[in-house]
Amino acid sequence: MQMKFVVKKAWSSGGRVGALEIGSCPGSIETPALLLSTRKGLPHFISPDLLTSLPSPDSHLLQISPLHFLEGLASTTISKLGGLHQMLALHQYGIAAIARDSIQCLPESKGTTKLGASFETPCGRLLIKPKDYVEMISCMKPNIWVTLADEVPAWVSDKRNKTSVDRTVRWLDDCLKLNPAVGSIFGSIVGGPNLDERKRCAEEVAMRNVTGFWIGGFGLGEDIDERPALLSAIIDVLPDEKPRMISGLGLPEEILAGIDAGIDLFDSTYIYALTLGGFGLTFSLDKSGNQYQSQKNQIGSDLTKINLRAKVYRKDMSPILGNCTCYTCKNHNKAYINHLFNVHEMLAQILLEIHNTHHYLTFFHVIREAIKDGRFEKFRQTFIESRRAHHEREALCA
Repeated sequence: MQMKFVVKKAWSSGGRVGALEIGSCPGSIETPALLLSTRKGLPHFISPDLLTSLPSPDSHLLQISPLHFLEGLASTTISKLGGLHQMLALHQYGIAAIARDSIQCLPESKGTTKLGASFETPCGRLLIKPKDYVEMISCMKPNIWVTLADEVPAWVSDKRNKTSVDRTVRWLDDCLKLNPAVGSIFGSIVGGPNLDERKRCAEEVAMRNVTGFWIGGFGLGEDIDERPALLSAIIDVLPDEKPRMISGLGLPEEILAGIDAGIDLFDSTYIYALTLGGFGLTFSLDKSGNQYQSQKNQIGSDLTKINLRAKVYRKDMSPILGNCTCYTCKNHNKAYINHLFNVHEMLAQILLEIHNTHHYLTFFHVIREAIKDGRFEKFRQTFIESRRAHHEREALCA
């Protein structure tokens, strides 16, 4: 079954709610939504049996990089096994394939040529040509796949940036010609910090026969203040009826800015970074957007997250977050997780990733409810202002 997408509610003041249907998923997934970052098809620390403890169907969108599999099974072997869904026994999950992985497979613009895109991977630096990339996609059979892109950092010259757009559009045409007849195709949009190039790339991609759009080149050194104008230049020329995905925006404020611009799907490398550092999300999910009204200041905390490695939690018998309904908070406490970190047990990251993923998925749910009720703009402003006010108080006390 091909992917289906419909916009259910949109406001001119920003944000829209949609429904995404993917054949393998157990139900319709509401957007804006989070794609769970994976390593070779599975979340970094959550085992398959614990995936079911996450909110359903919100947790049923997985993001993979085909390049991860280059150090293991050959693509042809994966194909013989029936593709990723069969190999991983993830029959009720939607899989989105994106070459870029902000953790393990980073775009390397200096190594990119007219023949293909260069990436720093666990296997070293690799040049991936459109033909090679489409062959991998054909074997892995994802539900959604993003065409190859030439992503460049914000500091490259205007000439190099223009070249990246030309190559990305040309590789899109190459991918479409090769036509793997697998999944739904999302056309890549790049252009760096240049408004004209972003708009030109979006216009070119919008003219192609693609199911949706993937916006790349963010999180690569651009000025945060430039992002709203860049996103607006892109979104303004894209058709409303097709979904938009983005990589490189992970912080809550960045997610809110992306949703305000009209983005539907986001990656979740932020969760991985938090978990690896030993941080648990604790910001309030209050419907008004106020983050701090129910939080107490304490050592090892900035009122948005707490550091479970901190000694202050060694004897703390309370859960990470008192009103959280995730598997971790219902069964374990801070003292136990702190102990696991101290003895270097991987279970610490497992329990923490479950909590952080559950919390962030709930954050998206609260955002969708705010959009439906027509109060997203107020929610976003309150959320950002409360965070800014906290940081200002911290600076005065320092």
